[in-house]
Amino acid sequence: MSRMIRSPRNSVKDRPGKWEMVRRRLRRTLRPIAWSTAAALVGLLGFGLLHAAAPGGTLASLRERIGGATAFAGLRVRDIVIEGRANTPEPMLRAAIGVAKGDAILGFSVEQARARIETLPWVEHATVERRLPDTLVVQLAERRPFAIWQNQGKFVLIDRTGQVVANQGVDLFRQLPLVVGPGAPAAAAPLLDALTARQSLATRIVAAVRVGERRWNLRLSNGIDVLLPEGAEIAALDRLMQLQQNQAVLDRPLQAVDMRLPDKLVLRPIPAEAHPDPTRAAGPKRPT
Repeated sequence: MSRMIRSPRNSVKDRPGKWEMVRRRLRRTLRPIAWSTAAALVGLLGFGLLHAAAPGGTLASLRERIGGATAFAGLRVRDIVIEGRANTPEPMLRAAIGVAKGDAILGFSVEQARARIETLPWVEHATVERRLPDTLVVQLAERRPFAIWQNQGKFVLIDRTGQVVANQGVDLFRQLPLVVGPGAPAAAAPLLDALTARQSLATRIVAAVRVGERRWNLRLSNGIDVLLPEGAEIAALDRLMQLQQNQAVLDRPLQAVDMRLPDKLVLRPIPAEAHPDPTRAAGPKRPT
């Protein structure tokens, strides 16, 4: 009967090769160093946070230290991508971002950058995102110009909520409706929406003038003023369209159509020997 002969457990064949022995020796040596380094980094971060919370320490200074340290590893801003910008002046936007190419990408607060951007008049909402290792992405949602507001001889753009959007470049938006007077921006949207739905009337209107911050007058292109009632503008507009369709009331030589009373219509003709009215001469005019 044949017999199997086992080789000794610690024979030469079972011994690792030379390079394997070197690798194992290095791993045993480096493992404590790695743990020590990780512990030191955690300790350093903890110390930084404690220092930031202590009097005289700030999260901004900690952020600057971390940004400076990581910048040496190549974490710098190489590209700034801006999306959604149409009307916001670019130099103003760049200043609000507060970050330039070459800056440490971890050395600033994206929340603070977003807050600065959202203070710009054209900007309704913004997001700022770091895309490591080297890209900063800024996305804008801009306010949409809704009307031109004339007040005390000055023209500005307003959005649908009445927020002032810009006081420059207004002439580029001459096609927008014109509202005039104190209180006009906040109250404009319902009236302008009603006029948009009644284009045959809207095309005759030069401006909507807010009176006493309570009600509206409509100035027509032929000089007629239509006095609308407070809080019942839509019903008055429908009545006015009916009067125009049946009686061409807006084509007559009138000074005003007074619709403030629900059961009464007052037509004020132009006097035969009318003298120039300086108030009407200085009435609403579009920006040029």
